[in-house]
Amino acid sequence: MTGKKKNSKPKTLDKPTASPPAEEASYFTTSDVANNGPGAPMLQGNFAGPPTKDPSSSYLTGSDPEISGDGTEVIKSDGYLEPHREYFGQRFAHFKRWVRDIELSEGGIDKFSRAYESYGLHVTAEGVRYREWAPGAKEASLVGDFNNWDVAANPMTRNDFGVWETVVGNTADGQAGIPHGSHIKVTFVTGSGERVYRLPAWSRYVTQDLTKSPIYEAVFYNPPQRYTFKNKRVVPEADLCIYEAHIGISSPEGRVATFKEFTQNMLPMIKDLGYNAVQLMAVMEHAYYASFGYQVTSFFAPSSRYGEPDDLRELIDTAHGMGIAVFLDVVHSHACNNVEDGLNQFDGTDHCYFHEGGRGRHELWNSRLFNYGHHEVTRFLLSNLRYWIEEFGFDGFRFDGVTSMMYKHHGIAYGFSGHYDEYFTGNTDEEAVVYLMLANYMCHRLYPGFVTIAEDVSGMPALCRSVPEGGVGFDYRLTMSVPDMWIKMLKETRDEDWDMVQIAHQLTNRRYQERAITYCESHDQALVGDKTLAFWLMDKEMYTNMSDMSPLTPVVDRGMALHKMIRLVTCGLGGEGYLTFEGNEFGHPEWLDFPREGNGSSFHYARRQFNLVHDENLRYKYLYRFDRAMVHLERQHHWLSAHDQWVTLKHNDDKVLAFERGGLVWIFNFHPTSSYADYRVGVAWPGKYNVALSTDDAEFLGHSRIDASVDHFSTPLEWNGRPNYIQVYLPARTAVVLKHDQA
Repeated sequence: MTGKKKNSKPKTLDKPTASPPAEEASYFTTSDVANNGPGAPMLQGNFAGPPTKDPSSSYLTGSDPEISGDGTEVIKSDGYLEPHREYFGQRFAHFKRWVRDIELSEGGIDKFSRAYESYGLHVTAEGVRYREWAPGAKEASLVGDFNNWDVAANPMTRNDFGVWETVVGNTADGQAGIPHGSHIKVTFVTGSGERVYRLPAWSRYVTQDLTKSPIYEAVFYNPPQRYTFKNKRVVPEADLCIYEAHIGISSPEGRVATFKEFTQNMLPMIKDLGYNAVQLMAVMEHAYYASFGYQVTSFFAPSSRYGEPDDLRELIDTAHGMGIAVFLDVVHSHACNNVEDGLNQFDGTDHCYFHEGGRGRHELWNSRLFNYGHHEVTRFLLSNLRYWIEEFGFDGFRFDGVTSMMYKHHGIAYGFSGHYDEYFTGNTDEEAVVYLMLANYMCHRLYPGFVTIAEDVSGMPALCRSVPEGGVGFDYRLTMSVPDMWIKMLKETRDEDWDMVQIAHQLTNRRYQERAITYCESHDQALVGDKTLAFWLMDKEMYTNMSDMSPLTPVVDRGMALHKMIRLVTCGLGGEGYLTFEGNEFGHPEWLDFPREGNGSSFHYARRQFNLVHDENLRYKYLYRFDRAMVHLERQHHWLSAHDQWVTLKHNDDKVLAFERGGLVWIFNFHPTSSYADYRVGVAWPGKYNVALSTDDAEFLGHSRIDASVDHFSTPLEWNGRPNYIQVYLPARTAVVLKHDQA
C-alpha cells in the first residue's frame, strides 16, 4: 500500500511577465481566440469526422492551422523567449511528428484516442472480447468467477505489438459469457516464468472490501440498464467560478459520501452560490483513501467508494441540467506504486507503462512515472482523457502535478528564480511537455470550448498559450502563489504591517496573454498540518464564539471581516477565473485529515460540516451569504473575463487598495483601526456611482456603516492618474464595490 501524496511542490512565487504589470497599463488581453478556450467563440459538438490516411490530408500537408507554422509565434509577445527560438522550433517539430505518425499509423488522433472502445472488456455479438497490451508477458489468460479461475479456460493470443486478446463466448441462451458483477483478473506468465495476477489496465469498475483485504478487485460492469443522459452538455463559460469538491468528504457525517448524495445535496447548494463549474477530485480509482486521490490505481474506473459508474453519470447530467460545467481532476503525472491492483510491473517488467529504473520513480511520492515518449503509453493516456469525456460527459480537466511532469528534477528541492534558462534547457522533459501539447490539442480540437487547467508552480512561459502558437495549450494555470501569500501574511505579519503594494503585485503577477485561475485557499491549505483561512483568523474562538447568542468578540469580528475582504480582493483582482474549495466559502473550521493509521482510521476530519451553515444560530451563514453575493455579482458584471484592469491606489500608510475592473470600482481599507471620511479615489468614468456590494452590510455580519442608498458623484479633476475622482466613506476593515450609473 502506498503512502499519500506528499507536499513536495517547491515554494515559489509565480514568475513576472515580460510585459508591464496590470497597474501600468489600462488594458490587457486575457486570452486569444485561437486558444479555443472559454474566451473563444463557443461551438457545440465534436470535431466532425476522424482524419484519414490520405497523403493529401491537411494533417500530412501541414495546411491544418493546428500544425502549420514553426511554433515560434509566442516569441512575438515575449521578447525574453527570443534566445530560446531554437528550442520552441524543436519542440513544435516534435509535436508535429507525433501528430503525423499517429495519422499514418492509426488513422488520426480521433481514432487513436478511442482505444477504450477496443481495449479492456467489451460485449460483442460473439461474446465478451478482452484486449490488453502487455509486451513483456510470455503467456496470458483471462480468469474469474465465470470460469472458476481456470488459467487454461480462456487463453489469450498475442500479436506482433505485444497486444493480447481473447473472446469469452456467449452462453447457450445468448447471454454474455461473463455475468455482470463477476470478479475478474488477467494472469500472465512473465519472462522469468513466474505466474502473476493483475487487474485489467482498462478496468471500468473495481471494488475494495477492507474487511477482507486492502487490495482492489476488478468487476465486470455490464448492468442490464444503463443510465441515459437527459441534458445537453455544457460549454464552460468565459467567467469560470469553480467549486472544487471531493465526493467522499461532502457530508457532515463521519463516513464516505456518495455520488448520489452529492447530486442531491451539493449540486443545489453550488447552484445557489452561483458557481458555474464544479471540479471533482479523487474520482479516478485510488487504493489509499488518504492519498486524496493522487495515487491512482485504475485510471478508467470511477471510485467505487462513492457508488457505481452510472451514479457519476447521473451527477454530471444533473449538473448540466443546472447549467453547471463539471471538471475532472486528472492525474497523469504519476501512478500508484501498487503492483497487484495498479499498473506497476503490469506485465512483470519494470518498464511496461513507465520509465525503467530511477527515471521511472518519484522519490518523494513513492510512485511510478509514465514513459510519455512511448506510442502505447500515449495511446493509453490520451484514450483515458477521451473516455472521461465521452463516457461521462466531463467538460474540462484540471491536470495535477504538471510541474513534476515538465521537469526532469520534478521540482524536487528546486527553487525557480524566474530565469528563462530554467525552463528551456536540459532540465525540461520534452517528451512530457509534448504529451501535454498532444492532450490539449486533442481536447480543444475535438471538443471546442473544452477547458484545461494546469497545476504548475514553476511559472513556465507559454504554458497557457495555444499549441499553434508554440504554447503547451492549457487554457488556465492555477495562481498557486496567491494562497501562499495570504497564509504567510496571516502567520507572520501584523495587520498594521500589511503591504498593499505586495498584495496588488502578487494578485496581478500573471503572464501576458495567459489566463489564470485564482484562489485564496484550495484543498492544499485545508490538509492536516495547515489551517483554513478562517482557522488562521479565528482559531480556538471558532469553537466558542461563533454563535449569534454570544458576544461578537474582537477576534471573531476581525476574522469575519478579513475573511470577506481576502476573498473579495482575490476574486476581483487575482485572475481570469476563481476557485473555492468546498466549505471554505463559509469559513469551515479545523482542517482536513483522512482516516489513516496515524489517526486511528478516524473520519472525524474527513468531512465538511455543512450543517454549520444551516444552523441559524451560528455565524457561518454570514460568510456563506457573502460568498453567494460576491459570485452572483460576478455573474452580473463578468469582471473575470473583462479586458480592463487598473490598480488606482496602493497606499501603505492608509492600508487602502483601489482598482477598476469589469466596469466596477473596488476599494479596500485593510487598516485595523482607522476609518476615513470623504476619502478620494481616482476613477475613469464621470458621473454617478452607487454601492454594488459592501462587506460591512449587516446581512454579512458587518456593522452597517456604509449606507448603500448614498450615491457618489465624480469630480472632473485628475486623481491617482485617473481623470476624475469620487469621495467615499471607508470604515476600518471594510471593502466596497461601486458600480457606475451609466443612465
